[in-house]
Amino acid sequence: MITGGNITDITQFILLGFSDFPRITALLFVTFLLIYITGITWNLSLLVLISLDSHLHIPMYFFLGNLSFIDLCYFSSTVPKMLSNFFQEQQTITFLACIVQNFIFSTMGLSDSCLMMAMAYDWYAAICNPLLYSSIMSPTLCVQMVLGSYMAGLTSSLSQLYVLLQLHFCGPNVIRHFFCDMPQLLTLSCTDTFFIQVLTAILTMIFGIANVIIIMISYGYIIVSITKITSATNRSKAFNTCSSHLTAVSLFYTSSIFVYLSSSSGGSSSIDRFASVFYTVVIPMLNPLIYSLQNKEIKDAFQRLQKKLVYC
Repeated sequence: MITGGNITDITQFILLGFSDFPRITALLFVTFLLIYITGITWNLSLLVLISLDSHLHIPMYFFLGNLSFIDLCYFSSTVPKMLSNFFQEQQTITFLACIVQNFIFSTMGLSDSCLMMAMAYDWYAAICNPLLYSSIMSPTLCVQMVLGSYMAGLTSSLSQLYVLLQLHFCGPNVIRHFFCDMPQLLTLSCTDTFFIQVLTAILTMIFGIANVIIIMISYGYIIVSITKITSATNRSKAFNTCSSHLTAVSLFYTSSIFVYLSSSSGGSSSIDRFASVFYTVVIPMLNPLIYSLQNKEIKDAFQRLQKKLVYC
């Protein structure tokens, strides 16, 4: 700790992680390691496949490739440190590393939320306005929507970071979590956190509630359009094309909302931590599978890549 005047600033935090489960430490480590390796492999493979196959150079897969990139950064900001802490007696993280981890995690999470909204608009344009789809979803608009998602996440996280750096941490330095999450950090501050709590609430309303409402409106129009399709085969095909995105959106928002509502007071019970694992680790691993499982175009692209590799 660094002492200055009447304030002693903390230079490191202790991440308790899952240390209160000593009997299953090895099992947890192996489980999280396998999930992380699987997630890295699936997301990276999907990103490479979309980049290499010209048949996938359309808006839907442009967004999906960026989602894989975000997911790679998203859970790589927390999982490696969590895994390394399983073998350390002092599960510490420096103040700077903690702030950087929170910043990257927040940026990627908020960008993910905006990108899912952009993908919902893409599905809306494809199903509700199929004849005008190419003109609506122009390459320029797609790039602008993706860059807008990144910039929205970055600027919002920078605003949180600026306010967070104004706080002093001089008391307890124990974080009952496996990463530096905002609610837990605020409970350790020795100074008033009212402003940053208001800022966080505003960002939650913008990126959480507002995005969900826009996505729900988009799917409202999509469902209405699907019900007007006379052919049962075409109706089923149209629904299947957007069901993967709807599944991913539902998993992401329901799990994250549950965690942040339950930890709004800064608490971090065992249930909160395991629930956090779901949306910080499991969902980024599952996203490539969710989008690829019933996607014929991705399966065909994978087969084309396999043939190219065989011929090489």
